[in-house]
Amino acid sequence: MRLKLIGCEILYREMCALIARSRNQVDFEFLPKGLHDMASAGMLERLQKAVDAVDAVDAEHYDAILLGYALCGTGLVGLTARGIPLVLPRGHDCMTLFMGSKERYLDYFINHAGVYFRTTGWLERAQSLNQLSIQSKNGLDPDYTALVAKYGEENAQYLYQELSGSLVNYKQLTFIEMGIEPDDSFERRSREEAESRGWSFEKIAGDMSLLKALVEGEWDEQRFLVVKPGQRIVARYNDDIVGAEDA
Repeated sequence: MRLKLIGCEILYREMCALIARSRNQVDFEFLPKGLHDMASAGMLERLQKAVDAVDAVDAEHYDAILLGYALCGTGLVGLTARGIPLVLPRGHDCMTLFMGSKERYLDYFINHAGVYFRTTGWLERAQSLNQLSIQSKNGLDPDYTALVAKYGEENAQYLYQELSGSLVNYKQLTFIEMGIEPDDSFERRSREEAESRGWSFEKIAGDMSLLKALVEGEWDEQRFLVVKPGQRIVARYNDDIVGAEDA
């Protein structure tokens, strides 16, 4: 297959390593991580432009457009497939991509309250822990009671912590080692950051299997959403996380 990857630059090292070994021909375009600092509508607009640009020039050349993103808040909600199918991993955020599955990420998240993650991409691309969330920047701090009423207790707990954007409740920094690091400098930087903030530190092994399946075209329904031409991405507040509906 010939595929086009549109992904966040924090996945640069991982995706390049996998693309180099893929049996498919995968062309790629990485977008700035700063899209996450925009309002959801701004992120969606930029992603839609990237998707539409591929459709306008290379619609007959690609079998699918791969999205190197998760749901990312609501940044991908409304993204529409034009003439080429879109393929999206099922996950709330990119830590699912680094940990190999939404189930592993959820288990770690539940059992490590107040954890913040680091990877090579987050370190190289100068992500600051002091940045407030998109919602906080715009005066849209979430109301926990409203989230419970709308999405249920379990989903509300996850969403509230993700949307709050505050460092008050963080107490651990976890470095995810993906096996593509050139040396131990990224781990050292993570340890130093945790120490400077008085947080505990843990290093865990990442899992490239979800990203590998993405570039290899192994898109089973449990792990991936395939958005057909004429459909758009919607959020699902259940185990599916994302779904598709007619645009």
